[in-house]
Amino acid sequence: MTDIQIAEPIRDTASARGGTFYRLVWKWHFLASLYVLPFMLLLGLTGGLYLYKPSIERWLYADLLTIEAQGTPLPLDTQLAAFDTVAAPSRIRELQVSDNPTATTRIEYDDANGTRTYGYVDPYSGEVLGLMARDGMFMRQVQNLHGELMLGGFGTKLVELAAHWAVVMFITGAVLWWPRGRKNVIVTPAGRGRTFSRSSHMFTGMLATILVVPILITGLPWTDIWGGGLDRVQKATGQSSVSLKWGGDVPGSTLDADGPISLDAAIAIARAEGIVAPIALRPARDAEGSHWVGSASTNRTEQSELVIDQYSGTVLARIDFADNPALAKAVSWGISFHRGEAYGWLNIAQNTLAALLAVALAVSGFVAWWMRRPEGSLGVPQAPDTALGWPMAALTVALMLLLPLMGASLLLALALDWVIFKRLGWFRASATPAE
Repeated sequence: MTDIQIAEPIRDTASARGGTFYRLVWKWHFLASLYVLPFMLLLGLTGGLYLYKPSIERWLYADLLTIEAQGTPLPLDTQLAAFDTVAAPSRIRELQVSDNPTATTRIEYDDANGTRTYGYVDPYSGEVLGLMARDGMFMRQVQNLHGELMLGGFGTKLVELAAHWAVVMFITGAVLWWPRGRKNVIVTPAGRGRTFSRSSHMFTGMLATILVVPILITGLPWTDIWGGGLDRVQKATGQSSVSLKWGGDVPGSTLDADGPISLDAAIAIARAEGIVAPIALRPARDAEGSHWVGSASTNRTEQSELVIDQYSGTVLARIDFADNPALAKAVSWGISFHRGEAYGWLNIAQNTLAALLAVALAVSGFVAWWMRRPEGSLGVPQAPDTALGWPMAALTVALMLLLPLMGASLLLALALDWVIFKRLGWFRASATPAE
């Protein structure tokens, strides 16, 4: 996907136009890959690892997550009181309970310094087994590396930019892969040296286009620029997701002198309403607040939530996944697919293969470039300085509108090329490469 073959000079006008277009595409594929492939290697490794988060955490934190079943669990209020004595939380965010009798009770809270932390309680003895700052947990660090390079908001922009240019890389790669008279549509690794590196890269790129591009697209709603734009479109068109978990117009409780119901009673109400375990509960934050209870299931269709009056136990509001508008459902299912949660082990297997292909594509692209580049040069493919035809110009403008961060970086690159790079001779080929 990163090499071309020029056998003899092009003689007719139609062929000349095709050759110019092909070389332009190859050059942009090369330049996009320069930025994208290091990120693709990192994202493939971290994303593939994150698919197995539950299994990895069960292994890493077995002493915190699992205990031996010992009869009847203590009431949640009793567990929470014991936890308060040890952890002294400044705010209780969420309790998560499971139907598994060997699972601990997980309490998410803010400590005295405001650090979001997880506490793990033995539900049978009330013993606090351990406290872990959320951002200090291994898989959380993998997630931060995957999404923001551990650089915060600046890192998210770099990752998003890589995702945008990856779309360009795959589109241009598909153009370069297209047979154009070649008998075999599917190119399999063959030959030796440069021939093998080229054919293996083309084969890997073909498979990666099928499996990696959907993961790229479904990851865009998480991004700052593209995802923020989508969020504004959803709000403007009434297609935003519906949830009461994060506040908003949440019904309050009616004060009752007899005092609030127990947390176990709130969980029992949720079970009676069909909320699927594991169940997450956010206790009312003040005397007028309500309990929020919802399913922590990874199955989107099971992610229902309730708002419960903390005194009477009345269900004040209910939201099911089916209540979301069509676009919100599509985005949600896309996120589920991206995380390997949409259709069980098959989704995990598919995304694992995609992660491996992303890594292989990054490596094979580097090898193919290294073997074909002239010594002492980047080996940028030669392309004529010519005006784009209207179809290519229209495609470029469309991509810039659909991928605004890529569009902004392209304008910046063109400006730098015109002002600086041309004068210094950077990113230019000295001769047309030959096969």
